[in-house]
Amino acid sequence: MTKSYHSLDEIRTHVTRIDNEILALLAERRQLSLEVAKSKIKTTKPVRDQEREQALLLRLIDEGKQHQLDANYVTQIFHTIIEDSVLFQQAYLQKLTNPDSLQPVVRVSFLGAKGSYSNLASRQYFSRKQTKLVEMSCSNFRDVVNVVETGQADYGVLPIENTSSGSINEVYDLLQHTSLSIVGEITQPIEHCLLTAVPTSLDQIDTLYSHPQPHQQCSEYLRTMGDIRQEYTSSTADAMLQVAELQLPNVAAIGNASSGELYGLTPLKTGIANQQENFTRFIVVARKAVDVTPLIPAKTTLIMSTGQKPGSLVECLLVLRNLNINMAKLESRPVIGNPWEEMFYVDVETNLKSEAMQQALEELTRLTRFIKVLGCYPSENVKPTEVDYPEE
Repeated sequence: MTKSYHSLDEIRTHVTRIDNEILALLAERRQLSLEVAKSKIKTTKPVRDQEREQALLLRLIDEGKQHQLDANYVTQIFHTIIEDSVLFQQAYLQKLTNPDSLQPVVRVSFLGAKGSYSNLASRQYFSRKQTKLVEMSCSNFRDVVNVVETGQADYGVLPIENTSSGSINEVYDLLQHTSLSIVGEITQPIEHCLLTAVPTSLDQIDTLYSHPQPHQQCSEYLRTMGDIRQEYTSSTADAMLQVAELQLPNVAAIGNASSGELYGLTPLKTGIANQQENFTRFIVVARKAVDVTPLIPAKTTLIMSTGQKPGSLVECLLVLRNLNINMAKLESRPVIGNPWEEMFYVDVETNLKSEAMQQALEELTRLTRFIKVLGCYPSENVKPTEVDYPEE
């Protein structure tokens, strides 16, 4: 029976109580996931057990029905909880595998000022590492890499690809020549909106500031705005700062709404990206490579230059297929200084130390003119476990 309440304040008091109880239970569940990780070290079981996850979700769906909760609502909530549990366990196991990487404070370089998408990705990535950040803003990707190479920063965070605008070529080109290793990744939702400093309307806007990538990712909406002047900045944060300083009704920045609050900006129009599900994948680079425990999913990124003859690339890809190694990404970029020659970037979903990957590297070394491993790192892309349940 639903309890009756006498006032809105009374209802809100009970809602607050329930919210606090939920938070306490989530914290307790997270700590239990840590105990699960410890037990898996002894049994050498992998972090993910998708058969158990599927059984868990099906049981929760049935349980939810008893409380008039639909299946989609239940699975959305518990997909998020399971993802957090997996990433929390991975972070714990990686700390044990790389004990010399334990630092109470780390220096992280990223593109733009505070509030840029790279800054948001940095904070999200290191939030699970239980370490304090010293944030180092950089005006371009080259500087992000340089400060790590010279020891001024411990890590650098770089965007590598976006679901709407594709690969970020400048970053791929930097990876050809750096001595740094890729040690992590994170995929962040990108929620673009138009941000203004003063009250205004869409028909007054004639100038938009942002990094070139957001301009590209919002190109379809921008075309509907007519003759708009697009001004490029080094980051979304710099665009927001410029609009905040101008204080004009005809200018706006493309950026994140929560970041806009840092600069006193308010959203004029939300959801302007070409794709509703707009995500950017960031990589984390450091001077020293990390070891990835075999208990968690791993990715290995390598670059290679094949021979200048027909079928050279196909021969290399067949090596991966024959060893049952899944390729998650293949990107080509021109080799600077060598016209018509290309370098291929390959992401594979396997641990560098695995027997299959070691055999693949041996065979690829014979087939290529140049090959280099850029890094092996934990895969942060926790794919939701699919469950089949009857429609309501």
